[in-house]
Amino acid sequence: MVAKKTVPGTLRIDPAKRDYVKEPTIAIKHLSDSLRKGRDWPTCLFESMALWTSAEDVYRGRRQTYFIAGEAFDWLLLAERLCNSARNLIPQQERDSLLFNGQFPSYFNPSTIKNLLGIEKYRGFLNFFYGITVEEALLLATELEVQKKHEGNGLLYIEDHTDEAFHKVYRKSMHELLSCFRKSNNYSSRNTMNVSEAKEFTYWLFKYRVANADKAKIASDTRKGLNQIKKMGAHLNPEDQARDLLLKQQIYRDYSS
Repeated sequence: MVAKKTVPGTLRIDPAKRDYVKEPTIAIKHLSDSLRKGRDWPTCLFESMALWTSAEDVYRGRRQTYFIAGEAFDWLLLAERLCNSARNLIPQQERDSLLFNGQFPSYFNPSTIKNLLGIEKYRGFLNFFYGITVEEALLLATELEVQKKHEGNGLLYIEDHTDEAFHKVYRKSMHELLSCFRKSNNYSSRNTMNVSEAKEFTYWLFKYRVANADKAKIASDTRKGLNQIKKMGAHLNPEDQARDLLLKQQIYRDYSS
């Protein structure tokens, strides 16, 4: 199994019980205390993320993984966890806009995220964006291309274009790659996949693509994924589109540096 990088924990493993033992969470207390002082909640949220010290958590009976493969920081999942702990202290509409659409309130400057999170978590933030968000968008864009090609040829009733999209991006079928992913991580083979494993598989696909494609194709595929994300944000109003674009540009500069 992949060795997970442990961000020192709010949860620890009891060697005897092999189970999660809950410990007090400084991050949650910081968020609540800061919000009660009237500070803006997005800043408090990212400060609390910087203080969060567990790569995994069990919340409401469900195991949640915040660092995919120990490298990609699923910050929105942690944001949901933290926001739920201070639900009555955060405006519901603004909270829902962040958790469901990834949109910050207009008064928050996303360029501060890097300093608020710190170097390690911000690197994980970038890894998640390129390794999972962009990779998912790349696969979606490729499936839409395949669908358009088939429709142009009069093939209107092919419902699943996944395998053809996988062959175009990775030169292997989804089944082959999923088997390879599970074998390399000593995961059991089964017909279902939970959300956490799906994210880890997507991140594995990203690393596989980068390791097996030439630089020109890597750059071209990354642009395709970024363009698909831009298209998916077309429903935003002009102000939110501009702010979203600035954030993506900042992420691109930081990831490329």
